[in-house]
Amino acid sequence: MPTLDRHDDVYVLDLGGTENRFHPDWLATVDALLDEVEKADGPRALVTAATGRFYSNGLDLDWLFAHTDRAAEYVTGVQALLARLLTLPVVTVAALQGHTFAAGAMFSLAHDFRVMRGDRGYWCLPEAEIDIPFTAGMSALIQARLTPQAAHEAMTTARRYGGHDALAAAIVDRTADEDAVRRTAVELAAAHATKAGPTLGTIKTRMYPQVLDALRAQDIPLG
Repeated sequence: MPTLDRHDDVYVLDLGGTENRFHPDWLATVDALLDEVEKADGPRALVTAATGRFYSNGLDLDWLFAHTDRAAEYVTGVQALLARLLTLPVVTVAALQGHTFAAGAMFSLAHDFRVMRGDRGYWCLPEAEIDIPFTAGMSALIQARLTPQAAHEAMTTARRYGGHDALAAAIVDRTADEDAVRRTAVELAAAHATKAGPTLGTIKTRMYPQVLDALRAQDIPLG
């Protein structure tokens, strides 16, 4: 399960060492750890990171297909987490050391910045290939955080972007070697730790009103 450590002014939320799919217990743990970051005093920033081959593979489809009667509730919870991260009143950086797919890729886009390993690993929105349409909220988030060209290509072709291609498409902000991804993300976050507070949260909220409305919708068509 995810864990939280603090390194000076930077909280590091480790998503785990598996595929880090969004099981309901995983979602609840991340939400509780974000409470801790948000309620802390003083300068602070947040890095999310993981270990192993994956940053996150997104939705827990095994759980979802076994609990189809709770699908709407589940997707509503995922979108609520995306909305919360998008407006968190601290600067956030995703350290993408491994594969970042589907809702995991959307989770990365809800951060302020992304640092990706340059030589291995892919960032991908595979929904067109796996026959699962984006919700309106997910579409809004992707289109708000990527250029129109990158959003269209990523959403309609399921292209797998390596780190350098993702940087060229402005999907990520920096690339780094494997052993430097997390350190680079922490350094980037630390440079903005003094900006934490309600004003930053208000700025983010006012930047993305339509995205937030779509992510926070309660009646979400899933087909």
